[in-house]
Parts: sequence; C-alpha cells; structure tokens
Amino acid sequence: MWIKLPFAKSRMFWGTLPVPLGLAVFLGVLTFGADGPVRVPDAPAGSTYVNMGATVPVQRPAAGPDASTGSYTVDCGRNEQGHYNMDNVVISPGVVNGAHHTHDYVGNLSTDALSTDRSLAAAGTTCAGGDRSTYYWPVLRRLDRTGEGHKAGPGVHGNTGEAVTASSVRVEFRGNPVSSVVGMPRFLRLITGDPVAATTESTNVRAQWGCSGYPDRFTRNYVRCPQGSGPTRTLDFPSCWNGLTTDSRDHRTHAEFPAADGSCPPATFPVPQLRVTLTYELPTGTPFAVDSFPEQRRDPVTDHAIFVNVMTEDRMAALVRCINGGRHCASGSP
Repeated sequence: MWIKLPFAKSRMFWGTLPVPLGLAVFLGVLTFGADGPVRVPDAPAGSTYVNMGATVPVQRPAAGPDASTGSYTVDCGRNEQGHYNMDNVVISPGVVNGAHHTHDYVGNLSTDALSTDRSLAAAGTTCAGGDRSTYYWPVLRRLDRTGEGHKAGPGVHGNTGEAVTASSVRVEFRGNPVSSVVGMPRFLRLITGDPVAATTESTNVRAQWGCSGYPDRFTRNYVRCPQGSGPTRTLDFPSCWNGLTTDSRDHRTHAEFPAADGSCPPATFPVPQLRVTLTYELPTGTPFAVDSFPEQRRDPVTDHAIFVNVMTEDRMAALVRCINGGRHCASGSP
C-alpha cells in the first residue's frame, strides 16, 4: 500500500516528515539494536550476544605416546529432508511432543518419541556407509522471519522465528590423547549440554558457540560474527563409558567426560569421542536464537544434543581400527 505524502515544498511535508523517519529508526533499533544486540520480540537478552573477539581459543590435550590420533567422519547431510519433531526418544521415550521445543535431525530417518532399538535398526538413514545412528539437537531460528512454531496440541512451544537448515553438518569421531579407544556398544545413548542450564546451577553446560573460519574459538554466548563468517555450534559428547550399560537413569552417569588431560575416570573406558559441528550461513547482523524450554528464554547456555549409536558392530570395529591406527577416514572407508 502506497502512502501519499504532502508536496515536498509544503509546510505539511516538513511537519510530518519526522513521523516516518522516527518510525524507521525505531523499527531499525528493534531489529538490530542501537549498539548491536538484537531487539526483536521474544529475543534473548542483549547480554547473551558477544562479538567474535570475546571468544576463547580451546586447545586439545597434547597426545601422549599411547594416544589414538586418528579420526572418522560420517557424511549424514544437513537435514535436507526436513526431519523435525518435538520428541526426545532418550529423555522422554513414548511421550509425543515431550521435548517442548523442536529438534533437528540427521542420520536415522525414523527417529521420534515412539522409536525402539528395533525400529531404529530397520530404518533408513541420511548417512553414507549405512550408519543408522541418530544425531539431533534443538533447531536454530532466524528471529527476523516468521516460521512454523511446530504446534503441540492446542498450543505452541513458544519458540518463534524461521527454522534454519545448517549450511554444513560435520559428524566426526576422534581418538583419545592418552590411550587407544574401544568400540561403543550398539544403542548407546549419549547426551551433551544441559537444556535447563539457564535456571539451575548446572555443571553440565557444554555450549560452544563460534564463527566459521575460526576453529576452536568458543564462548557460551551467541556470537556476532564478522563479515563473511556465520555462527557455529560445536557439540562435544562424553567419551568415557562405564563398560556396562547403554543408558542410565539420568542419561549421564554411564558415560562421562574425560579430565582435562584426556584421561578417563576410574572404572570407565575411552570410546571414540563424537564431535558434531553445525555451521549456518546468515547475513551479518541477523538475529538468531536456539529453541529452548519456555522458562529457559532461549539462553545460549542451554544448547545440547543427543546421539543414539545404531552402527553395526562391524562398522564400529572399522571406525575403531581407523582411529587407533592414526588414520583419517570417512564414511565408506574400510
């Protein structure tokens, strides 16, 4: 709709001009913020966004003489199939819409609240080489666009914005700097991060936000990336397994994180360490936030991810041989 303004030389023109100009400035501040942080409805607090310079380099422990220095990457695509739901088969099995936010998946094409080990083992997958494992995390949304809220019954979970498909998803299994690794059991469940970290004194925060082109520089805050760089999420999983069970009551005590030097706690065994790196191509200054429980207010510290290993024993054995042998392999490698 066109709005007809008074003639430019009239007094009415100069009297009314501040109104549209002021509105434009006001809307600009709402979207981008006068000092950079986001100011759109339902956006997290501006203090949760930091510039790239605030990120901190993270160094891996030095490899010892018995280290397993190889790696194994699995190409699972980036969810081009649009596999989304509000389920969490590990935390809330059998409860449809039990996650109260939307998850983004690669790997197993069937994963939902009603999945079982048997159904996962029989399903199709987006991963090359036949890996039927499931990898999932909360979606990232652009807050300057509207999108499907993924309704749960008569209501919605409250996370607004357009869900963004990652420009790349890197799934990598890495070795241990202290020793060789043993294979993960089939149907092992692993979780990283804490979805309620914003409202608890959590020791499980594992959020690592960064920018593409700056590997191993992370912060727990959302990052404003420089021109030509997009936001990244690096999700590192626990890699010290108790050798007994594929899950536990809290979904954590059966698999722990190693110490700072890479060594595993007593009575645990090093398994391949899973790292998932998500990269997004967003224009500089685009407001974004991760999905969360409503009371977590989309705080970046709540970032988390879950993995269910559905690799066959032969595939896992090949992965372990590659890592322990110091090689760098990819999906389909012998």
